[in-house]
Amino acid sequence: MPDGQPSLTARVVERISAIEADAWDACALGAGPPDTPFVAHAFLNALETSGCVGARTGWQPRHLVVEDGDGVLVAAAPLYVKGHSYGEYVFDHAWAHAFERAGGRYYPKLQCAVPFTPVTGVRLLIRPDPAKDMTARSLRRALAAGMSALTRQYGISSLHVTFCNEDEAALLQDEGYLIRHDHQFHWHNQGYADFNDFLASLTSRRRKTIRKERQKVADAGIRMVALSGDDIKAQHWDDFYRFYSDTYDRKWGSPYLTRGFFSILQETMAANVVLFIAELDGRPIAGALNFRGRDALFGRNWGCDLRFKFLHFEACYYSAIDYAIAHGLQRVEAGTRGPHKLQRGYAPVRTYSAHWIEDAGFRRAVSEYLDHERAAEASEVTEIAEYLPYRHDSDAAEPE
Repeated sequence: MPDGQPSLTARVVERISAIEADAWDACALGAGPPDTPFVAHAFLNALETSGCVGARTGWQPRHLVVEDGDGVLVAAAPLYVKGHSYGEYVFDHAWAHAFERAGGRYYPKLQCAVPFTPVTGVRLLIRPDPAKDMTARSLRRALAAGMSALTRQYGISSLHVTFCNEDEAALLQDEGYLIRHDHQFHWHNQGYADFNDFLASLTSRRRKTIRKERQKVADAGIRMVALSGDDIKAQHWDDFYRFYSDTYDRKWGSPYLTRGFFSILQETMAANVVLFIAELDGRPIAGALNFRGRDALFGRNWGCDLRFKFLHFEACYYSAIDYAIAHGLQRVEAGTRGPHKLQRGYAPVRTYSAHWIEDAGFRRAVSEYLDHERAAEASEVTEIAEYLPYRHDSDAAEPE
């Protein structure tokens, strides 16, 4: 632990259910509405209880908690021992191959993350009201030191903190972690009154294209329904799980999430869920799962029974924008990369991850690689941002 730190005890917990929900959430969610719901006790517990996370799937919980001298939980980190690199969305397969070709053993590794969830948010969770001699920074440093100490204690190759926020990345860099940059595409609400107001901010060509795409879906007789809370019934989850599983089977193999996970979500987090269902003649044919945070809508999974042109865009992007405008949300985060989002008004936004590498030689190699990658990433984001479809002042009189 950092010098000058008051009496603190760190320990590892193998089931989040062994931690009181209120104690965890006091660190994870703070005093007000959370930025995201994904580090909430309920969400992480749903993953564990439903079997999405555990020894069977290669995500073994080893959550790090820090308690003060009175046994009060003052800091925590969602932590997992992993035997693979799936379900992370910050890809390190090349690192693993290189280390193993050099005679090392890359797996198992430690992962500080929300499983299967590429959403930026806090990873170093602290109580918002620590004692005066325990500053927020000192508690985060305690977590950073505790995680790197666990890496050495377990005798494993590395630790990876994925989709941390910018402030955490800066602190972790100060603690000796290597920082990696990537990007996603997010839509930002500029105080739009409605979807047409948003369209008015785009170039004429993009306005026409988006209107045509939405009209094609409507002309097919498809109706979008937004459900949340108690309006979501078991049949809706049955339908969505069928869409999700079938799409996953076609593209990637076995789905990460079980049907039981969605039932637990309904019991514990229904107010955070926004489920878009596409209906054709009253029959559900597609769905998109979203979660609502303090000021954002987070698109997570989608699937369909029947394929219609532009239905994916409608269910995952346009309906989300409609919902965000109607509910005064500031942005929509539509998941991992996808340059097709750019032309639908979603702008590139930097994401961060932090990496602790134990082997000195391998650490140097990764550090050099990341120096080049960050430069290339910055150049790519600058270049693609030039293709955003928003009007400039000179386009104000642009005809339809």
